[in-house]
Amino acid sequence: MPDSDTNEHSEQLRLQYNELAELAGMLAHEINNPLSVIRMNMDLLAEDFNEEPTKNRRAINKIDVVNRQCTRLENLLTDFLRFSRLQKLDLTPGDLNDQIERVLILYKPLADESRVEIIRFLETDLPIIKIHAEMLQAALVNLVKNALEAMPDGGTLEVRTRRSSTAVALDLIDTGCGIDDSTAMNMFNAFYTTKNGGSGLGLPTARKIIEAHGGRISVQSAVGRGTQFTLEFPTLTRLS
Repeated sequence: MPDSDTNEHSEQLRLQYNELAELAGMLAHEINNPLSVIRMNMDLLAEDFNEEPTKNRRAINKIDVVNRQCTRLENLLTDFLRFSRLQKLDLTPGDLNDQIERVLILYKPLADESRVEIIRFLETDLPIIKIHAEMLQAALVNLVKNALEAMPDGGTLEVRTRRSSTAVALDLIDTGCGIDDSTAMNMFNAFYTTKNGGSGLGLPTARKIIEAHGGRISVQSAVGRGTQFTLEFPTLTRLS
């Protein structure tokens, strides 16, 4: 196929993708509006029934079920909007150590509560990379949260940054339950999840964010022994 035909085909696909992403976003907003109304009215009903909680216990329990499902749908819509709209990020120079440190500080209370020790091996003077701080932290939050959830009985999370000739890498190594081969093969597919109530968009979105940084993500795992996620980002000289 001539280069001009290939470029035209790629442009058509890009336009189709953009149109679908826009429609998906509009649909998600249209769903979210009545969902918010349902949530508000269920909260008002709960207030009414809580005036006589003993008499209205069954109704209150049903309201709680509806509210939990509303929360699940709201979270799903939020994840879906983030996934569908993520294309090209406006990147600026940044420090990978700083980004992961912010996330680890955020999750320290949960790690302490879960009896998970966070061990840092953050290499000093890492080369600068180009980042979108908000989106990169969203990806890191997903990975750290997953690691902690994989260790409900405690364990260790080793966080390591390192450099190579062309990249800066981040390893997240947990001693959790591990991932079987089937899950490892499908975990980056949209809507695939092994969690009860999960959206199945967390890891696919994290991968899209990392790839939008010019990077890549890989995983190694053994059931009962733990999981290692490795993120690699090109250094600034490679992106310029």
